[in-house]
Amino acid sequence: MTTIADRISIAQSQIAQAAQNCSRNSEDVTLLAVSKTKPISAIVEAYQAGQRCFGENYVQEGEEKVLALKDDYCDIEWHFIGPLQSNKSRIIAEHFDWMHTLSREKIAKRLNEQRPTDKAPLQVCIQVNISEESSKSGVIATEVSPLAKVISSLPNLTLRGLMAIPTATSDIALQRQEFAKLQQLFTQLKSQYPDIDTLSMGMSNDLGVAIEHGSTMVRIGTAIFGARDYP
Repeated sequence: MTTIADRISIAQSQIAQAAQNCSRNSEDVTLLAVSKTKPISAIVEAYQAGQRCFGENYVQEGEEKVLALKDDYCDIEWHFIGPLQSNKSRIIAEHFDWMHTLSREKIAKRLNEQRPTDKAPLQVCIQVNISEESSKSGVIATEVSPLAKVISSLPNLTLRGLMAIPTATSDIALQRQEFAKLQQLFTQLKSQYPDIDTLSMGMSNDLGVAIEHGSTMVRIGTAIFGARDYP
C-alpha cells in the first residue's frame, strides 16, 4: 500500500527531475501539500514525513485545522489558497501565514487591519486570471501593478509574488503559453519590487511546464492525499 510519505517522496522526485530538466535547483521549488477536505490525521502523517507547508481552500475548515494543530505542530506553515469573501477575512488574517488569492484592494486593506500585531506580516500573492476565464477569480494582467502598489503600502502585509490557476488542459502548448505570460508578469513585478520571490503555479498535471517557466511553489493535493471526498 502506498503511504502519504511515499507519495510525498514521489512528488519531491518529480520536482527534482523537472528542475534538473531545465537546469534549475530543486531547492528553489517548494512543495505545497494541498490538504483540503482531508482529515487532520492525514496532515499529521504528511508532517511526520517531513512536510511543513500545507494549503487549505476553505476558510472554516482551514481555521479548524490550524487551531487543532497549532500547539503540537507549531512549525507548520499554513497557506490559504481558496476564494475569500471579505466577511471571512479576519480568520485568514488571524490564523494563516500566507494568502495566495488576493485580488481585491478591499480585502487587502481588511487583512492589513485585522492582522494581529504580535504576528509577522501576512505573506501574500496576487492571484492572476492568466487565462481570463470568466469563471475564475483573479486580476487581469493590467491590474497587477496597481494592486501591488496598494499591497506594498500596507505594513501588515508582505507582497511575495503571483499565483495563478491556468486552464485545465493537457495541451502542453497552451500550458506553456499561459505560464510564459505569468512568468513575464512576475519578471516585470520583480523589477519594481526586488524582494518579490514567489511564483505560485503548477499542480500534478502541469508541474514540469510550470517549473520550466520559473515556478517556485507547486500545489499538489490528490497525488499526495488521494481523491477528495466532497460533501
